[in-house]
Amino acid sequence: MQSTARTAPAATIAFRDVLSDDGTRLRAWTNDPEGRIAGPTVLLCNGLGTNPLAWPALLEPDCGVRVVSWNHRGTGGSDRPADPDACGVDELVEDALSVMDHFGLDRAVVMGWSIGVNTMFQLAVDHPERVSGLLAVAGVPGDTFSTMLGPLRLPRVAARVATTGITRAVKVVGRAITPVTSRLPIGEKTVAVLSHTGFMFPVADPQLTAAAVKEFLSTPIDWYFHMALTTAQHRRVPLSRVGVPCVFVAGRWDLLAGARHMETAAARVADGTYVELPGSHFVQMEHPDEVHRLLLELVARVGDERAA
Repeated sequence: MQSTARTAPAATIAFRDVLSDDGTRLRAWTNDPEGRIAGPTVLLCNGLGTNPLAWPALLEPDCGVRVVSWNHRGTGGSDRPADPDACGVDELVEDALSVMDHFGLDRAVVMGWSIGVNTMFQLAVDHPERVSGLLAVAGVPGDTFSTMLGPLRLPRVAARVATTGITRAVKVVGRAITPVTSRLPIGEKTVAVLSHTGFMFPVADPQLTAAAVKEFLSTPIDWYFHMALTTAQHRRVPLSRVGVPCVFVAGRWDLLAGARHMETAAARVADGTYVELPGSHFVQMEHPDEVHRLLLELVARVGDERAA
């Protein structure tokens, strides 16, 4: 059943309740609640715990694609699973299929960001009949934690040990700091500070970014880092089994998904393209027009190949 629509800058987002296969209620969403967008439907596998506001180009009424997606388990109005550990990539794939089925999608171009890239590649391997093309934004097809801190050029094992250790430590103190993080006054000044830390660079829409960060921080910190550790168990996807066009869009100074690892992954795909932009892990917020152009080009290409 469709819920009351909420308004985001320049667009309306509508939320719907969808049941995944294990009975977990998901908060799914679309950027086209009234069916006015003239274009194909794309499935978005979003970054862990993130929300529609992280995609400014998709919130424009003339964006050219109807997007369907969902909020991850225990975030943004989606329920936590009965089994707390049922929030790994395998469950994310099942959630993606449930959302596709709910919106009547037999097959679609799938785009992913961050851990969503893991999800979409696993979906493409497990259910190749459901995927016609892949757009990977600031993410790798598995073993994500070993590619973090990419600009430091650490060995994969060292990067995995360091980032997993940090994640475990934050999870332990997460319950204590959530009352603080959930009440932080996030505004354009906060975004301006973040944009000069090296973790994030100047964004195209500071107001929208502030809203996205504020909503992200509504998730309890301990639950978020529990999900992160669970998804970190996802190993590399066998890219030789991916037979659809793939476009990898990397941020040159991304600390959470190394650009060089994305480049080598693109080289291992039969039909892979690698594009590097001067940005961070939030490249779709820093360069929304460029990332969106690459999405539209992929959608058009897949459509042309189908017609042929």
